[in-house]
Amino acid sequence: MQFGKYCSLAVVAIGTGLVSAGAASAQDYDMILQGGHVLDAKNHVDAVEDVAVKDGLVAEVAPHIDPKKAVKTIDVKGFYVTPGLVDIHVHVYAGTGEKESYAGDNSVYPDGFTFRVGVTTVVDAGGSGWRNFEDFKQRIIDRSKTRVLADLNIVGSGMRGPKYEDNLDDMDGEATGKMALKYPGVVVGIKSAHFTGPEWKPYEQAVIAGNIANIPVMIDYGSRRIERPLYDLLSQKLRPGDIYTHCYSGLRGEQDPETGKASKALLVGRQRGIYFDVGHGGGSFAWTVAIPVMQGGFQPDSISTDLHISSMNAGMKDMLNVADKFLAMGQTIPQVVTEMTWNPAHEVKQDQLGNLSVGAPADIAVLSVEHGKYGFVDMYNTKLMGTQKLICQLTVRGGKVVYDLNGISSDLWNSSPTSDVKLASRWTTFTERPFGGAAHKKFPESTPVK
Repeated sequence: MQFGKYCSLAVVAIGTGLVSAGAASAQDYDMILQGGHVLDAKNHVDAVEDVAVKDGLVAEVAPHIDPKKAVKTIDVKGFYVTPGLVDIHVHVYAGTGEKESYAGDNSVYPDGFTFRVGVTTVVDAGGSGWRNFEDFKQRIIDRSKTRVLADLNIVGSGMRGPKYEDNLDDMDGEATGKMALKYPGVVVGIKSAHFTGPEWKPYEQAVIAGNIANIPVMIDYGSRRIERPLYDLLSQKLRPGDIYTHCYSGLRGEQDPETGKASKALLVGRQRGIYFDVGHGGGSFAWTVAIPVMQGGFQPDSISTDLHISSMNAGMKDMLNVADKFLAMGQTIPQVVTEMTWNPAHEVKQDQLGNLSVGAPADIAVLSVEHGKYGFVDMYNTKLMGTQKLICQLTVRGGKVVYDLNGISSDLWNSSPTSDVKLASRWTTFTERPFGGAAHKKFPESTPVK
């Protein structure tokens, strides 16, 4: 670790987002992650490299970057360094007070469940529709340190249970598309979910909205109905670039009943350029489907969680646990990292994310691999045993450390910093206002900082 060594005027305490005007001006970089195994699918990097960060952006990726150029150098040897993970299927429209709703009590506030598993970007998958998106934006998107993007529900009232989600009269592609156009780069998709009726209207209106805003449609196909077979959805209704989530559920015709492999619907969808997303959730991932479908060669385009209160406390757990399941089924670490970074970012047309290109946002995950005997559980509470488990050691969001499992970015408590560092360490400075507080809070040396 090289902390106070190169600081001449003040210290940068990255974990709290602190500021060092003098030191930052003296160094080329704010931070270097040194000696990790970089996995960056967009740039075809699979090698030991250093990653330098400056002003919240990736500044350099190279086999060796002189640590003297950085205010802080973090030793990540033996770990994987990846782009921040991108989870394109979560439910984070929390705080509305609505009971038993994905636009309410079943959602989670993102920051408590993202950074600790390396996730820096999430897409709320249809919690809000055009009628209540702006409430979701001010309540969650604008207040979260996690980058929160949104799929607008084709139901104007959002994901509030069958009474709303089966209401054909509240499915308006034009109004939904107009709201999406109002917030480009924040609204990144259209969602249809949980519909139980026989009509095609939800999917047709979703495509209308997607065409207006030039964004993809994600489908959770709801109840299986013979009047609207999955094959017709994937071969006729959806467009290339649209997303089918819950692809290993087996509940709506994803699996051929005779061979156990991917159904003709999935195969024709992939041939047409539709993306297939895991969307594990609490009831959308089964070993009896995933294992034979994977063995038949049908791999996911993206790994996502369908994070909500019930799924995270059941078989799904979190993003890395879902990735571990695919490792247990034979995928490699570079494959699952690609499916959690570059692929999902590209699917939602946010190509500035999910990679470590110079100039990209400095959203970074540092992952270790534990080896042992682990059980991974599906929606039916049956398990597959595996031998590898991914652990997030460090998460960087916008150039700042936001999670550090074992203090690899910290100095030892009894180290001997320079006098300048001793002076600066009298204060803990918060430069951001995550909850609307004062921009700067200083605590004297005699005041305990909690």
